[in-house]
Amino acid sequence: MGDNGAQPLYLRDPAAWREQLAEGNRTQPRKRVAAEVHLHDESGRLLLVDPVYKPYWDIPGGMVEANEPPHDAAVRELGEELGLEPVLGALLCVDWVAPHGPWDDLLMFVFDGGTLSSERAASLRPTDGELQELRWCTPAQAEELLREDVWARTRAALSAREAHQTLYLHGGRPISGG
Repeated sequence: MGDNGAQPLYLRDPAAWREQLAEGNRTQPRKRVAAEVHLHDESGRLLLVDPVYKPYWDIPGGMVEANEPPHDAAVRELGEELGLEPVLGALLCVDWVAPHGPWDDLLMFVFDGGTLSSERAASLRPTDGELQELRWCTPAQAEELLREDVWARTRAALSAREAHQTLYLHGGRPISGG
């Protein structure tokens, strides 16, 4: 009882709390999460990849698996697709992508993968069947090859890299406070 004789409104019951969390976990919406990595060559060009299953070029990366941290997914994807073991740098941005087509919304984490030496950049090849080609591109070339929304996010991430900051985006566009 409380000081005034009334029953407390909340009893500290760890088992009841875990049950409440489990119920919330069963009923709350899930988010799709993906991770991209910006890799540059010594000329400052950005690496783009041409997936066999998409009509447009893309940034290296992919979907995060269940209970996998986005950073780990980015490293895993670059290992699978390009045979790289990157040491990722800063988080450049997080982009909330609205539902579109058959997809629910998505959180895209974009990491800085740093600059590859000229030799390593020239020797890079797709290492699995998901990619048919890769190309080092200037920003103008990237804009031509990427889907409009992917280019908006890429442009923002390139700016974030230059400014040494992290951005929060909605549909590739910074929002206030981001």
